Amino acid sequence: MSVIHPFKGYRPTPELASAVAALPYDVMTSEEAREMVKNEPYSFLHVDRAEIDLPVGTDPYDSKVYEKAAANLESMIEKGIYIQDGKDVLYIYRLTMNGRSQTGLVCCTSIDEYLENKIKKHELTRESKEKDRIRHVDACNANTGPIFLTYRDSSEVNRTITDFTESHSPVYDFISDDGIGHTVWVIDEDKVIEELVNIFKGVESLYIADGHHRNASAVKVGLMRRGADKAYDRNAEYNFYLSVLFPKSQLHIMDYNRVVTDLNGLDEAGFMEKVGEKFYVEEYKGDGNLRPDKIHTFGMYLNGKWYLLKAKHTDDSDPVRSLDVSILQEELLAPILGIGDPRTDDRIDFVGGIRGLEELVKRVDEGNMKIAFSMYPTTMEQLMKIADSGNIMPPKSTWFEPKLRSGLFIHKITD
Repeated sequence: MSVIHPFKGYRPTPELASAVAALPYDVMTSEEAREMVKNEPYSFLHVDRAEIDLPVGTDPYDSKVYEKAAANLESMIEKGIYIQDGKDVLYIYRLTMNGRSQTGLVCCTSIDEYLENKIKKHELTRESKEKDRIRHVDACNANTGPIFLTYRDSSEVNRTITDFTESHSPVYDFISDDGIGHTVWVIDEDKVIEELVNIFKGVESLYIADGHHRNASAVKVGLMRRGADKAYDRNAEYNFYLSVLFPKSQLHIMDYNRVVTDLNGLDEAGFMEKVGEKFYVEEYKGDGNLRPDKIHTFGMYLNGKWYLLKAKHTDDSDPVRSLDVSILQEELLAPILGIGDPRTDDRIDFVGGIRGLEELVKRVDEGNMKIAFSMYPTTMEQLMKIADSGNIMPPKSTWFEPKLRSGLFIHKITD
């Protein structure tokens, strides 16, 4: 059973939606955010990265930043940049990238289902990142960035959403600066809302695709509000948090590649000899850059050449150890390059597939990095299998595109 909860959302006026919508706060630095909002007074980054409206050098975790975020959000509401729907509704949010679309249902999901592991996780979270979003949500009294959830496809959900989008006009339909299409419908018909709520009661589990820190933070703020409410109401808004639910078949995981600063004291010949003990190695003779086309194969760029690596030993009976990111870590990065914990080792960096393999070549050729590895993407089925088993993926296993925009939907957790 999966609980979805309609809500009275705040959202931008249609003429300002494209100006408000912003990339998630955690895909940019403060400096990049400052640059992005030049001549953009309506950007939601004024809420998500409120330090940009304070003096340069302000600590992003200073209490003044969270106070400024709350003040900026309330100002946008007071000025009419945001409007609130007059009743509990659901929303449909379609993103289109390179001709491929994914259509999600915007709703609130239950903190209790998260705590009961009916909303399943596949990543660990870091306390420092959780604390930041806890303070942000608490100060703003709102979920400002939706959690990206997925579920195994339901023909009933697909039919209901398709019927609605084909018979109703969207409230937003724009293309952002990065070429991504954003289309939104408001489901304000009680019959359709009730139908979707009932259909999702038959969906066994939801899965976090992206946004583990935001999810954990939203839940913890909800529990704080619940604990402070002497007249606890199980239907109060603090029991729910903002989410977008996409069917598994529509999602696209991109490769998440690796670059390393050095060969751990080895010369090139010695390094290649050790790699050959764990992988079949072929020099790549094809045109362009090497993108692996199947699991358990890897591209390796070193000294101006690409090599194709094929793992000699795999354990497909274990959902975590069978991941290519695990194989590369356990067979090469740790034992040969000495990178024991990729979460904390500053000799390794990660490059999302949206940046292309050209970025790997550039960083090695310019001398910033010594070696690069191109990966075959993790699959949605692998993600779900690991979450179902209660296991955790290695860091930087998945990169989802397109990214959900923040600022299109706001869920107030108390009136």
